[in-house]
Amino acid sequence: MMYEKKPWLKYYESYIPESIDYPKKTMYEAIYDASMKYPDRIAYDFLDLTSTYREFLADIDRFANALYALGLRKGDRITICMPNCPQAIICFYAANKIGGITSMIHPLSPPKEVKFYLNLSKSKYAITLDAFYGNFKDILESTSVEKLILAKITDYLPTLKKIGFKLTSGRKIKKVPFDPRVSWWEDLMENEYSQIEKIKMDPDELAVILYSGGTTGVPKGIELSSHNLNCLAMQATAQGPLVEGDSVLSILPIFHGFGLGVCVHTFLIDGGKCILVPKFSAETVLNLIKTKKPAYMAGVPTLYAALARNPKISKVDFSCIKGAFCGGDHLPHDIKLEFENAASKSGGNVVLREGYGLTESVTGVTIMPKNSYRQGSVGIPLSDIIIKIVKLDTFEEALPGEEGEICVSGPTLMRGYLDHPEETEKTVKVHPDGKRWLHTGDAGHMDPDGFIYFKQRLKRIIISSGMNVYPSQIEDVLDSHPLVALSCAIGIPHPHKMKSVKAFISLKDPSKASKELAKELMDYCQEHLIKWSCPEEIEFRKELPLTLIGKVAYGVLEKEELEKRKNREMDKIQNKEGFPETTMDISCSSSLGAPDNP
Repeated sequence: MMYEKKPWLKYYESYIPESIDYPKKTMYEAIYDASMKYPDRIAYDFLDLTSTYREFLADIDRFANALYALGLRKGDRITICMPNCPQAIICFYAANKIGGITSMIHPLSPPKEVKFYLNLSKSKYAITLDAFYGNFKDILESTSVEKLILAKITDYLPTLKKIGFKLTSGRKIKKVPFDPRVSWWEDLMENEYSQIEKIKMDPDELAVILYSGGTTGVPKGIELSSHNLNCLAMQATAQGPLVEGDSVLSILPIFHGFGLGVCVHTFLIDGGKCILVPKFSAETVLNLIKTKKPAYMAGVPTLYAALARNPKISKVDFSCIKGAFCGGDHLPHDIKLEFENAASKSGGNVVLREGYGLTESVTGVTIMPKNSYRQGSVGIPLSDIIIKIVKLDTFEEALPGEEGEICVSGPTLMRGYLDHPEETEKTVKVHPDGKRWLHTGDAGHMDPDGFIYFKQRLKRIIISSGMNVYPSQIEDVLDSHPLVALSCAIGIPHPHKMKSVKAFISLKDPSKASKELAKELMDYCQEHLIKWSCPEEIEFRKELPLTLIGKVAYGVLEKEELEKRKNREMDKIQNKEGFPETTMDISCSSSLGAPDNP
């Protein structure tokens, strides 16, 4: 068995262990230990307001007392619908202290989605900002929520920034009317309560609910334990132990495993500093690098592309950055080079390291070795993670280089899907070796050295004329064109080939969109791709729809396209005439595609 030989170990740096001794503790206990060890270090920086670990722990304990006084008990669920701000992470650890289960959702979720998540998680409590009260007020009666906690951004702002906020953005926030279901953060933190000791909780018990992306279907709740997150944090720090003063830009949202597990929990249990970024913009991040000088940053490909293409990057000193990591989606090679070159011109020596992971394993399970880059690969397994490629619909291991489904085993694997035992059974399976394996639903292969190559979500593979077509390959080619900012390839119905390829493209300069450019891009694809992978249609969009974490929402484009074609069919029937000429902004079609009989 190739995976048993672990060929990737020879690419570990000398300080990276093959295996780690994970202490059995809750997330709160891990934070408590860090606070005892580093009481005077800065735990977080939020818009220039800082908190030491001693102060951070005191706030966690105080809010745990408040939650207990409100009635929250072991096993109760509390939904955290917050941006990256102090109240969110304080609540996260406070709930864990008293055995509560946190459900993490996007703060901009519309009322319908909020209701869905509250009911799915069976939350009795919820916390959000006063600015989002409107998304909760009319749906609470149709949920199990008993108490809504409202916080204000100004609760944790320095005096001058507090005044500035109230005079600008704060004026747009509607006053919250009296609501008996509402408790205010500032009141809860000022009241006096009995000191509650931490509740005995098995680290393997359910502690956190995160959600699948939902780009192609209804999101599923993913059950994670304290142990899952603690293991991920220790695997991450094993890649390069933190030293005093190390900080991370916490840009990625805490409702996502990467943002919560790596950009917050990993650093907080090891005495690092989290620079909390409540709202992303390229200008904000560049300014924070300039003023706060973080040692680490993590993001998704679209984030790094936005930074690299912002003209202000030339005025920022990148010499402080010791590590930059990319996950959440495949990192195109040209974006990697674009960011590294831009950072280099600004004094940095930054290697953008791609990883691969799933929320079902908290987040990352692989990382590109610092000194052994292989184009097209997503790296090698982390400590205590084993990966194998199996032939589709079997447990049989594929040969090196042979394509199959990526399977993962290790201590970060989820407990299961919330209230979906049948889905859990389909996804997490015990193989003949006795190990629990996560069947990722991703196609890929492993080379003889143990480097993993992610191809595509199996569900996203386009079958054209009997041939497998991988949208990510098409997107890599299109994204490498100097005029293209972002692309997305989908399969569309074809009378002879089952599916053909259509590409949606946003340009760096939208004014350059033309039928001539569309034809140029098709020709460009034909130079770099096998014939049946080339798009037969191209549509320009000013922007492509994105998921909550910055991935292209291909499911939205697929749905739009199907609806558009359905309407055309209806028009054809009603008018008894052929399809009307396409009236897209600017598009181009070609008869060049896969042969009917390959």
